[in-house]
Amino acid sequence: MKNDKNNLTAAFVGFGEVNSPQQLIKSKCLKALEEVKSLGIKIITTDPVTDDPNGVDVRRAIADLQKGDFDLLIICLAGWIPSHAVISITKEFKCKPMILWGLTCDIENGRIVTAAPQAGTTALRKVFQDLGYRFKYIYNIIGNPSPLDKILSFALAAGAVRSIENTKVGMMGFRDMKLYNTLYEGLSLKSKIGIEIEFFEMLEMLQLSEKTQEIEVTALLDKIKREWDFEKPADDNFLKQGIRYYLAVKKIAEENLFDAISLKDVDGMKKILGFPPAMIFMLLSDEIKLCTIPENDAMGAVTQLIVKHITGQCAAYLEFYEFFEKSVLMGVPDFVPAEVVNGRVKVTPAAFGNISGGLLNISTLKTGCLTMARLSNTGDKYTMHICTGEGKLKSWEEAGWDYPAPQLPSLEIFLDVTVEDFAQKVSGQHYMIAYGNHLQALSDFCFIKGIEVI
Repeated sequence: MKNDKNNLTAAFVGFGEVNSPQQLIKSKCLKALEEVKSLGIKIITTDPVTDDPNGVDVRRAIADLQKGDFDLLIICLAGWIPSHAVISITKEFKCKPMILWGLTCDIENGRIVTAAPQAGTTALRKVFQDLGYRFKYIYNIIGNPSPLDKILSFALAAGAVRSIENTKVGMMGFRDMKLYNTLYEGLSLKSKIGIEIEFFEMLEMLQLSEKTQEIEVTALLDKIKREWDFEKPADDNFLKQGIRYYLAVKKIAEENLFDAISLKDVDGMKKILGFPPAMIFMLLSDEIKLCTIPENDAMGAVTQLIVKHITGQCAAYLEFYEFFEKSVLMGVPDFVPAEVVNGRVKVTPAAFGNISGGLLNISTLKTGCLTMARLSNTGDKYTMHICTGEGKLKSWEEAGWDYPAPQLPSLEIFLDVTVEDFAQKVSGQHYMIAYGNHLQALSDFCFIKGIEVI
């Protein structure tokens, strides 16, 4: 299931030293708790914890938190607290992502009145680090709003870490066009990210396609004719064949609980079956909301799942075509999900070189602020290249298409870093996009998972 802040649950524990004014500690913790709730995050909580000599508060807090399940643990200090009281609780949940949050003081008659929360957090920050906790350290500043954006981004990342466990990519075929950067290392991927890649055969898909029900094919044909704009008429037999292939892959995906699909494209669907799979990808994306990417791009599919589970978006793939002085040209030679299209989906029959009879998506993409990302690995060492930018429309065409050449879905993306810096870190021809700035949440996910951000 994709991530959604309304599906997130945080455990919240407030702290203050036993000799501090307890009403002050309680009121500050309650205000912080309500701020977290305002983000749409569900809460499991307990009364504020002190360092009472008998450890009654610590035992009560542990028992309260163990009653529920949660994505992350928020340790909120409203005042000074000896470290042992905090660690007695966090050690019980050491595998959970955590936020160490220090609140701030009050101003009374021009004087700072503080219960010393930052004394408590600074006594804990390095201890958390040395204990191996995956945590974010944040603090309030008097007169400024609480850093709720940092809390939300880390919570989204923590939720994705959990929701992505046991997701699966379905892969038909292997290593299309004998590419190298679409390969993956299965054991480290499972260990590091939790995602599994499972293979199925083109023959299985073909055999299932021959058993589809004509009534189901016709119903979907009628639907796409209503919902897609055809620049030129497409042959009904071709469309029906594409629907049969889609229904076969859909059945395989549903039976195997796949969350993403990649197909052997050039050396598989096109070469062996003579059927460019753009239409199949479109239907998988739009009808059953799977992440889709061509050419057996395993790490591309994994990146899509990460981006989707953090942002809730489909994580469409785009491919590089040109580098300019301040921007890059990215597009696709086949399909895009309807989610990223501005207006209605537009398609046309088209031929490229020796490949004929395909249905090509020529829709116009949405523009605006976006985030680009790709996960890659060298052995068991994983990195994610992340960049933000502004996507704008630009007219261009790819050489090799029948005249007049189709205007492919594309964006000229003006990067928030130099093109030279970006180019020297580029990790593959396919990058995933999500609209909006998701740099912090993706970086938080990588931090929790021990992935280097480049």
